[in-house]
Amino acid sequence: MTAIGSTFASITKSGTYGWETFQDWMSGRESRRMHGIHTITKVDASLIWTTVGLLAWGLVMVYSASIAMPDNPKFGKLTGAYFANRHAMYILIAGFIAFIAFQIPIVVWERIAPWLFILSLILLIAVLIPPIGRVVNGARRWIPLGFISFQPSELVKFSMLLYVSDYMVRKMEIKERFFVAVLPIAVAVLVVGLLLLAQPDMGAFLVIAVIAMGILFLGGVNARMFFLMAAIMVSVFASIIYFSTFRRERIFAYLDPWNPDHALGKGYQLTHSLIAFGRGEVVGVGLGGSVEKLHWLPEAHTDFLLAVIGEEFGLVGVVLVIGIFVWLTRRIMHIGRQAITLDRIFAGLLAQGVAVWLGFQAFINIGVNLGALPTKGLTLPFMSYGGSAILLNTMVMAIVLRIDFENKVLMQGGRQ
Repeated sequence: MTAIGSTFASITKSGTYGWETFQDWMSGRESRRMHGIHTITKVDASLIWTTVGLLAWGLVMVYSASIAMPDNPKFGKLTGAYFANRHAMYILIAGFIAFIAFQIPIVVWERIAPWLFILSLILLIAVLIPPIGRVVNGARRWIPLGFISFQPSELVKFSMLLYVSDYMVRKMEIKERFFVAVLPIAVAVLVVGLLLLAQPDMGAFLVIAVIAMGILFLGGVNARMFFLMAAIMVSVFASIIYFSTFRRERIFAYLDPWNPDHALGKGYQLTHSLIAFGRGEVVGVGLGGSVEKLHWLPEAHTDFLLAVIGEEFGLVGVVLVIGIFVWLTRRIMHIGRQAITLDRIFAGLLAQGVAVWLGFQAFINIGVNLGALPTKGLTLPFMSYGGSAILLNTMVMAIVLRIDFENKVLMQGGRQ
């Protein structure tokens, strides 16, 4: 906490935190007065506006996908704009948090990584306690915080990302030794996974495992150890599916969704998602014209938002979404590689881990919506309805911008 306090004190004294900074940040630049650097250092405006564009498009689609929900007796007391208004509130809060996150030097995140990971574990345990955690659709994943609910699994994605990046830096010289360097990460992932499966939330477990594996690979662990761990991870998830009746049924429904036994059961969401894409054809039926969102497609404003995009904007809209996420992932990866080239290993692994996280989660969500992957409850980053996800997704983008900013300062001859 002392490190964080001194950091904010130095930021305040240097004049880089305030309304002037906010104006510079939104215009794609920041006046760098710290450490004797008086030049204008540009922030990556393309990343900022891509993120803003996804958030704005997502807000419009959440409104479109949820506008008919009050017709459902379950949501009869709500207005048509209820979910859109809450989503807009989440975006505003996320923007404020992102602005603060951008002011924090990356070295601070490195220092607090283990403590944030411990905090996220405590929250994962707390959410399982009945008086604390709230059950929604049979899963205990949320902690009510007044007018919003917080999902600890989103925080643990971020804390695992920080922790593994920091761990790899500390173990860089002995990364070839399995029991000393690699096994502790496997144990940490397993502990998190068991807590997530107790909710249950296998989707978050999968994303966290891939984040950890991605950072290990990018950090340069021995190839044989990596593929051994990958094989173990695949075996673990295969076993979870095999010994879980409802997960097996999802796989069978994915393989034959139009079977009458599946179409009205585990394959219901998938079949209606495919119908939505079919109705959209090339250019879509127009914004607001979706039929599937009218109580046919469950979770249209969350996990299956892309299906509504496909119906209303057609193939063109879907290809645009995919293209944006491909570009975003490549750009963040480039920033990470640049940081590593500048000998900023933690910052580089952190940025590349963000790319793995957002890219993989978008890949899974898009694949599920298109019927290329079995149904899994993962949202589309920046776009789907969900407060915790929006907050964390936007915050990690601000951290990536900070990494890019510090890279440019170093290349101008400054210091971190």
